[in-house]
Amino acid sequence: MTNAPQSPVDWEAVPAPAPAGKQRRPFDAWRVLRILVCTFGLLSLAFWGYWSWQLPLPGYLFMVGAPLFAAVVWYFFRSPASPIETDIVGKTIVEVALVIAAGATWISIGLPIVGIVFIVIAALSGVIAFRRETA
Repeated sequence: MTNAPQSPVDWEAVPAPAPAGKQRRPFDAWRVLRILVCTFGLLSLAFWGYWSWQLPLPGYLFMVGAPLFAAVVWYFFRSPASPIETDIVGKTIVEVALVIAAGATWISIGLPIVGIVFIVIAALSGVIAFRRETA
């Protein structure tokens, strides 16, 4: 076709369109481990509230209150989106206290192996997170 309509725009100078949607972050196994550790810590506190306290009132109060308190403390002092500016020492103190509390719940229930393994894995993920934050 010799008489095809021609565009007045030179398409070779126009960059290719950007792909639609958000850019995906690469898979990060340490971040997944960190999420699992935090989730297991909150579930540990809830299980401790159920197992250690008499139902209905104190048991339900501790089953909901202990993980809720830990989540609020983590949000205010350790979270990346924390509304309170905390230095790295304060963040470390808060995280160590929450990890030891979650590990101590398993020890108080009578399962010290679970508590010690949790504390070791949480310490490993905490050290990796600390190294990434300060790098």
